[in-house]
Amino acid sequence: MEKGYSDKAYRWNSENYSRRRRFLDIWSFVLTLLFRLWLYNKSWSYPGGVSEVKQAARRKAQAVWIRNTLLDLGPTFIKVGQLFSTRADIFPSEYVEELAKLQDKVPAFSYEQVEAIIEQELGKKIPQLYQSFEPIPLAAASLGQVHKAVLHSGEAVVVKVQRPGLKKLFEIDLQILKGITRYFQNHPKWGRGRDWMGIYEECCRILWEEIDYLNEGRNADTFRRNFRTYDWVKVPRVYWRYTSSRVLTLEYVPGIKISQYEAIEAAGLDRKIIARQGAQAYLLQLLNDGFFHADPHPGNIAVSPNGALIFYDFGMMGRIKTNVRDGLMDTLFGIASKNGDRVVQSLIDLGALAPVEDMGPVRRSVQFMLDNFMDKPFENQSVAAISDDLYEIAYGQPFRFPATFTFVMRAFSTLEGVGKGLDPEFNFMEVAQPYAMQLMTNMNGSDSNSFLNELSRQAVQVSSTALGLPRRLEDTLEKLERGDVRVRVRSVETERLLRRQTSIQLGMTYAVIVSGFTLSATILLVKEYIWLATLAGLIAVAVSGLLIRLLMRLDRYDRMS
Repeated sequence: MEKGYSDKAYRWNSENYSRRRRFLDIWSFVLTLLFRLWLYNKSWSYPGGVSEVKQAARRKAQAVWIRNTLLDLGPTFIKVGQLFSTRADIFPSEYVEELAKLQDKVPAFSYEQVEAIIEQELGKKIPQLYQSFEPIPLAAASLGQVHKAVLHSGEAVVVKVQRPGLKKLFEIDLQILKGITRYFQNHPKWGRGRDWMGIYEECCRILWEEIDYLNEGRNADTFRRNFRTYDWVKVPRVYWRYTSSRVLTLEYVPGIKISQYEAIEAAGLDRKIIARQGAQAYLLQLLNDGFFHADPHPGNIAVSPNGALIFYDFGMMGRIKTNVRDGLMDTLFGIASKNGDRVVQSLIDLGALAPVEDMGPVRRSVQFMLDNFMDKPFENQSVAAISDDLYEIAYGQPFRFPATFTFVMRAFSTLEGVGKGLDPEFNFMEVAQPYAMQLMTNMNGSDSNSFLNELSRQAVQVSSTALGLPRRLEDTLEKLERGDVRVRVRSVETERLLRRQTSIQLGMTYAVIVSGFTLSATILLVKEYIWLATLAGLIAVAVSGLLIRLLMRLDRYDRMS
């Protein structure tokens, strides 16, 4: 059974935290996880034998356990789990899907604590700041909670108050996490090819930004300015006189949650228009501003009585830099021409792919994706299917999808799901098609003849490749002379025979051990050392079980040949 989010008293829900207790709780989770991962690869731990179905079921169960344990560990780990849900290049799809569900609806803290924080942050008591203030919060999360209030000027507002002791908890947890990160970075298996310290530093930056309400207020103002010319988008304004790093006062803008489809229809609103506007709003954020809402789940988007979209919660925002948008040019042309080599090189240039010695498997994966992706018209594609294919290719390969990229893909998938709920005929890619064409035109420069531009670019590439060819040949010959070129040959038949030979040698060892302990047990029994004889007999029986299992494996090898 999965744990509830709201009807449980969490140990971390306090102001004073024990560093020693947090250390034990966190490392207990890490060690248990390592043990579970070790057990996952042991075939004997699966009753009735290992199979792909059983392994998938165990991955799913482990993912649910991880999500529930992160909730038990508190705000730091809830947010880290949500951030890790963007790293499909590191974690299996079951983990990513489960972590993406990680919600932080947790018990509220007391009104007395709210009063103390507001007075400490704003320098005045609640009655001096607000005409009325509802003591029961509208919503409570791991980082803070929201109360409805009315200013003395009569304006309705919502007041977001940070959870007490949160900064202290972050400091303790992040210090412990740094040691865990170093362990993984130095691990001979998990540390190879992974920048765990870089991921840790990125998590720290995002966490500290999200609990700075002044930063969230600036994000809300920027977002509001970007949509000031669109009357079908509504963004709450910030009341800066009543805002600090731990208290944020925003305009109260009530609406119907975008996933409450029946309520939207009952209000007389056109669900098809709202579905298209949700997609258009996000595309405008990406293409016009490069500043987008990184967490557009249904709880953060509502619909006003007149049909305008309302956005909430600006703690986690994404930015796409100009040079990154320019760097996507090669990727787009590579995808359009189904050129896997060009796509791979452009991804390396963008930092989304780490170059390795053997890029053959990566190129084949990308080419397979392109061949399948381009089989159907663009407008018939599904964002969820495309992102699933990308993540499937990325896992186990040297892809390093930046968090921004994954935020965008996850937001697209969420909006596509909401759009289909509002309108079963909704197709996100159909809405995105004119924007994608505009993006390619803009990125291709001001010259109207994009074909000639591309032709000239390719001509330059061909000439530079031709001129550099002699030098590359010379470098290759030098490597051959120095012995720096390694050739790997793999023979499946030889490997199978070697495994069979190894198994035979291991079986002989088991047989000697069984014989030795059986003889020892017999001698001890004759000498009336009953307990020692029993122990030796049990060891002989256990090793006999291993021997029988090995003989069955050898029998399978013989049938295969």
